[in-house]
Amino acid sequence: MCDRPDRTLSTNMPVVDLFDRNYPENLTFVKTYQPRNKEVKHLRILLYGPIGAGKSSFINSVESVLQGRITVRALTDAVSGSSFTQKHKTYKIRKEPEGFYSFIFNDIMGFEQNDGVHVEDIKLALKGHVADDYKFLPEGELTVTNEGYNSSPTLADSVHVLVCALPAGSVSLISDEVVRKMREVRLAASEMGIPQLAILTKVDEACLQAKKDVKKAYKSKYLKKQVNKCNMLLGIPRNCIFLVKNYESESSTDEDTNALILSALRQIITFGEDFLNNL
Repeated sequence: MCDRPDRTLSTNMPVVDLFDRNYPENLTFVKTYQPRNKEVKHLRILLYGPIGAGKSSFINSVESVLQGRITVRALTDAVSGSSFTQKHKTYKIRKEPEGFYSFIFNDIMGFEQNDGVHVEDIKLALKGHVADDYKFLPEGELTVTNEGYNSSPTLADSVHVLVCALPAGSVSLISDEVVRKMREVRLAASEMGIPQLAILTKVDEACLQAKKDVKKAYKSKYLKKQVNKCNMLLGIPRNCIFLVKNYESESSTDEDTNALILSALRQIITFGEDFLNNL
């Protein structure tokens, strides 16, 4: 159960009170971002996590913010009980009046206890070896003989920032096996120098306080505990873990929800840009 606001938040937590003042700045940053590394046209963001974590919904939510209307291009499902995303899918977001934004998302199959995407497949995706639209096979890993294997990936094909998505209300319910898989992916990314962040989604479902007023998400003791649990499970620093409310039942966007999404997205882009500049 969500509780009353905590007025003594750790300084490691992002401060939501600044979101309203930073909203225009964050929106401008995202809309005008261009990678300085001339080898790439788009910053590549890979989302991973357990099934039902809201990976595809986050992609839709980012697009909704930038388009100013609700979009559902990344298909989701709330009742299957298994990963609805079956392919390694790249999403570009159209930029008016023409072209695309300078970052792209890769959506992948979710982790399950005894099924779902293979850790080795995600490791290959990090290096750019997994072709777009490759359908993941729970019964076997991608190999060099598969049609979906990219044998000569470029820097543009590889992942520049890794984002773990977890449902805010069930961080402690994730099985040890799924945690092990996520940790293994994170360690592989670390060896490649790829930066990592996490988003805790569905804060409105996890916390009544945030449901009533999403601006108060970072003032919730309950959600602060979930951030700490994520930190302990995966080792991701608390100041790299962001609270997000995805657009899942709304018919229009609102500035408060947008502010949470943009705050997370700006840090994701900034971390990825730092990675590209350090190469």
